Amino acid sequence: MPDLDTQAPRPEALGLPSIAEQVNQVPTNPGCYLWKDAKGEVIYVGKAKNLRARMLQYVNLTDDRAKIPLMMQIVRSFDYVVVGSEHEALVLERNLIEQYHPYFNVDFKDDKSYPYIAITESDAFPAIKYTREKHRKGTRYFGPYTDAHAARETIDTLRKAVPICIATCAEWKRTRRYLQSHPDDVSVANMVLAERGRPCFDYHVGRGPGVCCGAINTVDYASHVRQVENFLSGRRSQIVEELEGQMADAAQNLEFERAGRIKHRLEVINALDDRQQVTFPSSVSLDLIGFYREETISCACVFVVREGRTIRTSEFVLNKGMDVDEVELQAGFVKRYYDETSDIPSEVDLSIDLPDADVLGEWLTNKRGRVCRLHRPQRGEKSRLLDMAAKNAHHALNRYMVRTGYADDRTNQALLQLESALALDAPPMRIECYDISTLHGAFTVASMVVFTNGRPDKAQYRRFKIRADLPEANDFVSMQEVLGRRFSPKSRADERFARSDPDLLVVDGGKPQLTAAMTQLSELGVTNVPVCGLAKSDEEVFVPWDETPVVLPSGSASLYLIKQVRDESHRFAITFHRELRTKAQSVSILDDVEGVGPKRKRAIMRRFGSLRRLRAASVEDIASVPGVPESVATDVWQTLRAWEEEAATVSREASGTDGAGRKDAGEKDVPSVAGTTSGAGAASGEGDGRPVPASGDGVEGPSTVDTRGPVG
Repeated sequence: MPDLDTQAPRPEALGLPSIAEQVNQVPTNPGCYLWKDAKGEVIYVGKAKNLRARMLQYVNLTDDRAKIPLMMQIVRSFDYVVVGSEHEALVLERNLIEQYHPYFNVDFKDDKSYPYIAITESDAFPAIKYTREKHRKGTRYFGPYTDAHAARETIDTLRKAVPICIATCAEWKRTRRYLQSHPDDVSVANMVLAERGRPCFDYHVGRGPGVCCGAINTVDYASHVRQVENFLSGRRSQIVEELEGQMADAAQNLEFERAGRIKHRLEVINALDDRQQVTFPSSVSLDLIGFYREETISCACVFVVREGRTIRTSEFVLNKGMDVDEVELQAGFVKRYYDETSDIPSEVDLSIDLPDADVLGEWLTNKRGRVCRLHRPQRGEKSRLLDMAAKNAHHALNRYMVRTGYADDRTNQALLQLESALALDAPPMRIECYDISTLHGAFTVASMVVFTNGRPDKAQYRRFKIRADLPEANDFVSMQEVLGRRFSPKSRADERFARSDPDLLVVDGGKPQLTAAMTQLSELGVTNVPVCGLAKSDEEVFVPWDETPVVLPSGSASLYLIKQVRDESHRFAITFHRELRTKAQSVSILDDVEGVGPKRKRAIMRRFGSLRRLRAASVEDIASVPGVPESVATDVWQTLRAWEEEAATVSREASGTDGAGRKDAGEKDVPSVAGTTSGAGAASGEGDGRPVPASGDGVEGPSTVDTRGPVG
């Protein structure tokens, strides 16, 4: 965690040029910049094609990433390094991140090395090994693997297919030491070792080629190493072709025992391929990387496809989530992952377009020695597999959170942070939040949701029908009524309604909503309940004892919890509102049509059976009902179309999309229930025009809600 002492003196307070003035002197060359905190520790490393222009975006807060305002409050100095090109800046950025491990950069959550399969290519007789060591010169690494068991099993299977020494073999180590001390004997190593060596156990069981006893020379052994590397790189067809050729030659020379051993190796490889799903009809080499994000943590799942087959999957938990944007998360992972592996495909598929995809592609091409490009598949098999990778990332992250107790730790942190930020006497073990939902004053309802120990306590949820006669939406009157009913002496004494007073009462809204709530509680004599208001626009928390809102740090556990409480109250309110509106619409639509009285209404509903079938009927179908003239049928049909058009508008707004179906950035979907309401307008949670999805049958909440309390 960086030094969060935002009160540390800034340079200008010490008579020095400000950060902005210093940045104005930065050159416009490509390079890397390092932001530092009050202790001089590096908290963020970035690269830029134009250093000055990029750094000014941070200083002027024109970078729209959520973490930038908080980070720049901490920054007290910076360094930069000028390089010759953007590609060099990318390489330097990775080295600097590896050196400093900055808090605000995307990195692996687990501070550990991942397992690799390595080939010691610098040895006269290279061996295979399982390792977590830092990469050494002269050794080729394959991976990383996130499943250690899978990596060891791969080595075991591979040695059944292609005999090769393993680095843990005592006889191989002895042979290696001898050849390193007698380099002149390498060219005749098999003859020397035949005289002075002794066979290891693996040679007797067919997994070792017999290096230790001179049974193979360096040339033949090199072909085994090449086959192993092809196998690990996913190029299994080359191994199969070579082994089939060797088996045919052995059979032709009547070496049937040798041909039988080669046939067994082929069967091992073919059995392995039978377990793999053929994902592409062509022989493609690509990696598909899917992501899943929580608030401050995320997971990346890599599907490694070689020769059209998925040869392995790996999952990596990352230390950033919703607190960074999708571009930074995915770009940061790509840089970190491919910096540590030499297994680079011809194509890397991601779910978004990265702005520096060309630079990353050039970097990967240089590492691979052949062309590698970044691609965003839109449809087809690649898109399907990318979705599957994202689902696997979701499951992997859930497993990690359960295994490490991450959710419990975050909840405890959130409660302690709220206690400190809101100056509470104790952690808020019971949090209540209220929200109002209305349609221009009609069907006005309110919700009360309860979080106990930081978790939703759905048995304690309550909902209210607002009884006040409101000609238009009035959140203040509605909130006062709800709090009056919740904190009346009768309700507070009824444990069936509420077991105890809340440790924190959250009002969905800003300062006006908070003031209205405080006024009502004061009139009721309730002075021992801490109250705050949460404004949706800037996620600011308003408190009665300070005119300045409390800003919880972006990505913090406390902000995540209080937003979760607010969003849950909003969901519960609009669900109830939607239910009432849907029930009323099914009765009242025909009442709005001139010429349709009780008799004709019964006849129409008897014919079609439901409002859904009536909406699907044509004018002629409606006119065929006995006693309904064509003019009335036309009026009924037009009224239904008007309701549907307004409902579609509400649905688009609720899902956060514009007219073209594009979702607004940052807008979260509100859960909806199957079906489509025929209502019009939008239900508002705090009078700010917040959209509400249209849906059919509403849901009251959990079946355990006690409806015997004084709810509407």
